[in-house]
Amino acid sequence: MRIHCIKHVPFEGPARIEEWALEKGHDFAVTEIFRTETWPEQHMFDWLVVMGGPMGVYDEAEYSWLSQEKKFLDASIKADKVILGVCFGAQILAHCMGAEVRKNIVKEIGWYPVSLTPPGWDSPIFGKMPATFEAFHWHSDMFEIPRGAVHIASSHACPNQAFAYENRIFGLQFHLESTPESIEILVKNCGNELEEEGDHIQDPDFILNPDRGFDQIKTNLHILMDAIAEHSGPR
Repeated sequence: MRIHCIKHVPFEGPARIEEWALEKGHDFAVTEIFRTETWPEQHMFDWLVVMGGPMGVYDEAEYSWLSQEKKFLDASIKADKVILGVCFGAQILAHCMGAEVRKNIVKEIGWYPVSLTPPGWDSPIFGKMPATFEAFHWHSDMFEIPRGAVHIASSHACPNQAFAYENRIFGLQFHLESTPESIEILVKNCGNELEEEGDHIQDPDFILNPDRGFDQIKTNLHILMDAIAEHSGPR
């Protein structure tokens, strides 16, 4: 299977998603859109993974490539691709599907539990995961659930944590792909946000503690990716 990843900034990459893909023998390619204006052709991939970043979906004045990415995602959705969006990747995916993306009530940064909704329990993909699990978070925006999609998960600080559409398009506000190394790079580049006051902003030492839930999120990522491969596969 051919998986293509869209990376928005140098410090937020696919991490364990790429590890999973290579372990399973899939081809894995990355387009760093902050370095190139060339987008992959639709015939070049089966799955699309859209990663996060500090920008918002309406920041086109600051990020000139945003309008082109929206056109690319529209084409990928219409081409019946399997698409996984993570954090900002989920927000821009929801935006392209007609849903509103707005500021969340609070910033959510650190390790917090996520709970599946009843439709999440019944999902052939997400239902294989625990009903409640810890995940890593770093966001201030939140997507609304696109029309026709299923509301899959929520957290105390953010009611819309995941959606699924036709069991081929998936948006995750939270992170399961993170490693100690990837979070350390994120803290180095965006650590100023950790200095803000907030009930859902943890301190760097807690976030980077190697005894946090890295093994658990790796297990849950593999459960999720295996389930997507089983039920969606190449299209």
